[in-house]
Amino acid sequence: MGEDDQDTWGVRAVCRTADPDELFVEGAAQNEAKALCTGCPVRTECLAHALDRRIEHGIWGDMTERERRALLRRRPTVTSWRRLLETARAEYGRQSTEYQEPSGGFSRAG
Repeated sequence: MGEDDQDTWGVRAVCRTADPDELFVEGAAQNEAKALCTGCPVRTECLAHALDRRIEHGIWGDMTERERRALLRRRPTVTSWRRLLETARAEYGRQSTEYQEPSGGFSRAG
């Protein structure tokens, strides 16, 4: 997620071929739009892009505008969502590999 340019990650987005009108909907239709984000390889980059730019409309990174506004209100001191989410993703990757056994199974280290 080192690049912040939408053109860099946007070409890998699952929704890149969707009708844009499907991503800028209201009400219950938002749940259908969010389904496009499931399994998207750039969901984190997309969300960081919307949060850092305070994009007010549409589904971005599996979040509605209401969900993003609530997140921004809860975390007003975050100056770079890209950096925060990048760090969180790296930490999650480290934690999940700490519990893997060499055989590929999982166990608690300790």
